[in-house]
Amino acid sequence: MADQDLATKDRFEDIDFFADIEVTQRLPEYLAAMRDKSPVYKEPFHGVYMVTGMEEAMQIFQQQADAFSSSVAVTGPLPPLPFAPGGDVRGQIADHRGEMPWTDHLATYDGAEHAAFRGMMSQLLTHKRLKANEEYVHGLVERLVDSVIDRGGCEITEDFAHALSTLVIADLLGVPEEDRQSLLEAMGPDPTQMEGDQGFKIGPDPLVHLHGRFLGYLEERLANPRDDMLTGLAQATLRDGTDPGLTRKARLACFLFGAGQDTSARLVAFSFRVLGDSPDVQAKLRTEPHRVPEFVEEVLRFEPPVKTLSRLAVRDVEIGGVDIPKGAIVTICTGGVNRDPRCFTDPDRFDYDRPNVRDHVAFSRGSHACLGAPLARMEVRVALERFLQKTSDIRISEAHHGAPGARTYSYEPTYLLHGLQALHVEWDKA
Repeated sequence: MADQDLATKDRFEDIDFFADIEVTQRLPEYLAAMRDKSPVYKEPFHGVYMVTGMEEAMQIFQQQADAFSSSVAVTGPLPPLPFAPGGDVRGQIADHRGEMPWTDHLATYDGAEHAAFRGMMSQLLTHKRLKANEEYVHGLVERLVDSVIDRGGCEITEDFAHALSTLVIADLLGVPEEDRQSLLEAMGPDPTQMEGDQGFKIGPDPLVHLHGRFLGYLEERLANPRDDMLTGLAQATLRDGTDPGLTRKARLACFLFGAGQDTSARLVAFSFRVLGDSPDVQAKLRTEPHRVPEFVEEVLRFEPPVKTLSRLAVRDVEIGGVDIPKGAIVTICTGGVNRDPRCFTDPDRFDYDRPNVRDHVAFSRGSHACLGAPLARMEVRVALERFLQKTSDIRISEAHHGAPGARTYSYEPTYLLHGLQALHVEWDKA
């Protein structure tokens, strides 16, 4: 399969996006072929409506409140729904949430419940708290860069990116210093895994084993308040004055911790890959380091860390001229939307000068837009600025990934997340 062209229209229809690991290796080609067929395409394996067009994705974001549920945001069509959709689909979701994996996380909440909990969390992400966290990030980046700089290279995902993102979100939450290393080591596997010819599986929630730890933090903060986000969460109530309880708050803390470290680590790795694979882009960026924020936005457009945003239609709805029946699953493919030629000129070219560089959907849009987007942007910006200061050239290791034009990279076997399994880079010190 690997030696054939994934983009040919007579082949991509035979490949299961949600189960075939080949899709992860050649994702842009697959999504382009799907978009050529239709920006709203009903794939044949699970009956999912795959969205690869910007205009069509925006229609979904705009109709989120009345036409769609986010209960399948993480899992998409797998496993199948534990009920046959009909009548009051929202009521069916409420009745069966306990049977649907991953539905205790904020990303899967709907309507008023989502608005209430998102509002509570948003109030905790104060400007003062984010500013203090940025000061911590500068010091952390300095330490992490100094720990690897004399080696002349490293495997950037394990040696730098995961440590950076995990320790940053731990600091923002207020996790004690002495616990941060163990949290770094405790992260579980990705939630939705492909297994090649063996099919697929929905892995267990990798954050479950952290619930008890964060519940303990919240209980301790109630007894001994501090000036940190965990204390704020322990004491917080919803806007109507209701206290949702520490157990549910612990799940929210776990979600923020997991989502915060996951996306940022992938974004760091893809940023380094662009620098190594595009020497002209790197040289240009070194002459204008103040443009790092735009560079990060283009990385987000080019290689969005979250691959899919799935929704369940709770009523009949039309998207892009395609009738979608109640009970159908719709999956927004961020990588396809971000390379829609109707929105982005020459979309397969990396260009941080493009005037609409921020118009991507890497962090979703609307009511479910990523809460931690400013944090991810900030920590990746600081990391890149420091690495560019400390090096004169950053390269992809040819010993590990091959020569330019013949690179080989391995991607995480998941249909939810888009990330490199490893990225070996080399550099010359400044």
